[in-house]
Amino acid sequence: MNHYVGIDVSLEASNVCVVDANGKIVREGKVTSEPDALIAWLKGLKLKLTRIGLEAGPLSQWLYAAMRQSGLAVELLETRHVRAALKTMPVKSDRNDARGIAQLMRLGWFRPVHCKSMAAQETRALLAARKLLQAKLHDIELSLWGILRGFGLKVGETTAVRFEGRIRELVAGNPSL
Repeated sequence: MNHYVGIDVSLEASNVCVVDANGKIVREGKVTSEPDALIAWLKGLKLKLTRIGLEAGPLSQWLYAAMRQSGLAVELLETRHVRAALKTMPVKSDRNDARGIAQLMRLGWFRPVHCKSMAAQETRALLAARKLLQAKLHDIELSLWGILRGFGLKVGETTAVRFEGRIRELVAGNPSL
């Protein structure tokens, strides 16, 4: 008999629900949100798992890649689609979300999303870190302008190359600045 799995991923632990082809809950559990733990739990069931559903999120791509590599039939689900489907449930909980995702997998009412490659994820992380550093540098420069203005020191027009020299020139002779 075919079985379908829904996993509601949280930071520490994920709720897992397994249903059979008729929609009856076969097994539920709470498993550490680590690939090895989830894979061991799922393979330990000794059931034919037709589809496993993970809602896309911060940890999902990492879990998806490891589960896919271990040979599990896992799908990464579009978040808005899952949210819309689960909105009709009277009680919102992680356990109920896992149940709902399992039913979506059983019925085929899901929209899979593409999981970015590790190289694409690394590039995105690098660009996000670069953007953060640039924003912080800009914030620091504006703060220096404001602090010095309070002492009557005006930075004036400058370039990125000459900014540091101009600041040092203004604060020279004032050890506290």
